[in-house]
Amino acid sequence: MTARFVAAQTLLTLDARHPYAGKSLIDAQDMHRTVMSGFPDRPDDGGPDPRARMGVLSTWTVDLHRARLHLVVQASVPADWSGIPRAALAEAPEILTVDRTFRAGDRVDFRTVVNPVRSIPPPPGSPPRTRGTRVPHTRPDHVKRWFERRLQPPGEPAVAPDGVTRIGADTDPTRLAVRMLPRVSSPAPHKGLRIARAEIKGNLTVTDPQTFVATLTQGLGHARAYSCGLILIR
Repeated sequence: MTARFVAAQTLLTLDARHPYAGKSLIDAQDMHRTVMSGFPDRPDDGGPDPRARMGVLSTWTVDLHRARLHLVVQASVPADWSGIPRAALAEAPEILTVDRTFRAGDRVDFRTVVNPVRSIPPPPGSPPRTRGTRVPHTRPDHVKRWFERRLQPPGEPAVAPDGVTRIGADTDPTRLAVRMLPRVSSPAPHKGLRIARAEIKGNLTVTDPQTFVATLTQGLGHARAYSCGLILIR
């Protein structure tokens, strides 16, 4: 069994001292707007989230020494970055098309930044359709277990018995590197928006190519609109 992964990816290198990039670093909503500025003609017909329909995912890092914001954006459609102020760009955008076919047994190195949370059910007697509370994991060992639950050993189904969606790949959890990252937030109008983040690095062995490609395309976990869930591979 094989599965093909096709996506458009852009590496944006912004001057972190420029107000355009600076706002994105201090406000998660501004970072979301920076990412979506590459898709000015995105569908707006009242349907489901256009970000999800175009498969827009992103991740970023900051080089404080060189004052550079490195932003990777992935989508199912090409991006147009002409709306970014020229002075905010430290380098011209690097745009490439990823086209790769995966087979069971393929090995890849990966890096991802995730929003590792667990859901606490609503208390007994709550009104119907009351949502549970999402509580972030704050320790690397808990994040590692969160990721381990999403691994898919050979021969296992894409959905675990407890309902967790798996990633179509497996690894030795003891060889994963986990690092907690600062939370991102938005002061207004989304007061209270605080997103926990953790970086996970390691290598994966593909066990279910179709599920693995779906994970690369759709992202992993929650807060995908806020630069979480993109899995970068090589």
